[in-house]
Amino acid sequence: MSPKSRNIEKQRVAIDDITIHKETIKPGENALVRINVGKLPSGTKININAHVFNGLKPGPTVLVLGGVHGDEINGVEIIRSILADEHFEKINAGTIVAIPIVNIYGFINFSRAVPDGKDVNRSFPGSMNGSLASRVARVISSKILPHVDYIIDLHTGGASRYNYPQIRYTGTDEKAFALAKVFGAPFILKKPVITRSLRKIARDKNIPIIIYEGGESLRFDGHAIFTGVNGILRVLNHLEMLECDTSNPDRLLHFGKTTWVRAPRSGLFMWTKKSGSSIQQDEIIGVVNDPQGLSTVSVMAPKDGYIIGHNNASVVNQGDALFHISTEYERL
Repeated sequence: MSPKSRNIEKQRVAIDDITIHKETIKPGENALVRINVGKLPSGTKININAHVFNGLKPGPTVLVLGGVHGDEINGVEIIRSILADEHFEKINAGTIVAIPIVNIYGFINFSRAVPDGKDVNRSFPGSMNGSLASRVARVISSKILPHVDYIIDLHTGGASRYNYPQIRYTGTDEKAFALAKVFGAPFILKKPVITRSLRKIARDKNIPIIIYEGGESLRFDGHAIFTGVNGILRVLNHLEMLECDTSNPDRLLHFGKTTWVRAPRSGLFMWTKKSGSSIQQDEIIGVVNDPQGLSTVSVMAPKDGYIIGHNNASVVNQGDALFHISTEYERL
């Protein structure tokens, strides 16, 4: 089936009933679909909760999901706030599937992973005979993705690392690049796919996917949340699924190659330039201090460019990633 035929078929589904996990949502209706993925030793059931909004007119199906990594809570808040403000209920075409928390176990345990330490986003397409991470991935792959035309996946930086609001996309996917520009995050990054990730399986299924990164794990960031909410609404408006007013971005920078500036020594780290800042070659962007007060080592910018992410850890070891930077960029 050609991509064009596939899109037409999906649009017919959107104007008719849509059935997810044996629950049917009629045109103009919405429902909360609970899909069980397993049970903990305590007997506690682990469910994926999918909010489904079916429009009255034909259109694409968009999946918006957060909390694939349980400690990345900005994405959870982005979807929660859109649900609470009833934006999705105003859908006039197509279908929206919104999953605020994919990794429930990680969310309630302030953890990126699941009980055995596995990463849901390295477990696709998954298996119902596998670990909890694999079963979560399998539910998304088998019960959600067959209905989907576009994906917006919400993340943050991990392990004390802050990401300036940015969209990541697969370089060969022109539709994803177009959506990335519509989303309007200040930074757009072209990234290769990661094996067994959601982005990899989406590419294999020819589903355009954009990854939003904003803020850091276990910490709300107002700028990242505001940018994420506006970006999702802007994409839905662009797809003619929802009418809404959103502010236009002040700037869009498209980055190619990125690299990490690492700690030159162990000690107490303080950044002097943060994410979103432009930098110049040999500029001091941070310092690493000896805890005994005997010495200070400056962290220098290797070239002109921009900081797209930085480490908020106060204590670092030699070689730790301190700044994620790009020196290859263009203005869009």
